[in-house]
Amino acid sequence: MLAAENASKNSKPYLLVIDEINRADLAKVLGESIFLFESESDYKRVIELPYDFGEPYGRKFSFPENLHVLGTMNSADRSIAIVDVAIRRRFAFLNLWPQLKVVEEFGCVLMQKAFKDLLSIFIEYAVDDAFPLVPGHSYFLERNEEDAVKHLKVNLVPLLEEYLAQGYVASFADTIRSYLQWVESLQ
Repeated sequence: MLAAENASKNSKPYLLVIDEINRADLAKVLGESIFLFESESDYKRVIELPYDFGEPYGRKFSFPENLHVLGTMNSADRSIAIVDVAIRRRFAFLNLWPQLKVVEEFGCVLMQKAFKDLLSIFIEYAVDDAFPLVPGHSYFLERNEEDAVKHLKVNLVPLLEEYLAQGYVASFADTIRSYLQWVESLQ
């Protein structure tokens, strides 16, 4: 509400970022306000707020045209609810895949190798439902070689072990185990 109110006070663009938007039951969280997310409309959409928020009941609320909403979601997290169709149709979706060029620019040589090797494993062996689980480039951005080993062992290894435990990478589990053995051998 604060972002909408601030945006309505001037004409400059405002961006409201809702990180991991699919962590909540959006139908319950947004309630009637989902009506405001219709992007293709010939008229301004307005709702009456059912709660007082320190204001009188029945206050009218709308999104100004200069307010843009960006929701992020981690589609690899299998514990998160799927976004329902009524909400999904109100957003455009863009898949962002891990980028080798980012790792090459910001990661040390060890991280580049670790990323390339793991990405190759997913490209070669992952079936359709497992491919989106490929760890993102943020796991491989450590610049210092010594810190890189610790980072891989503390952050990446538990993720891949969880994938194995949950059966997410069952079709290429032995290859993932070999990769994990390589990481564990690093000093």
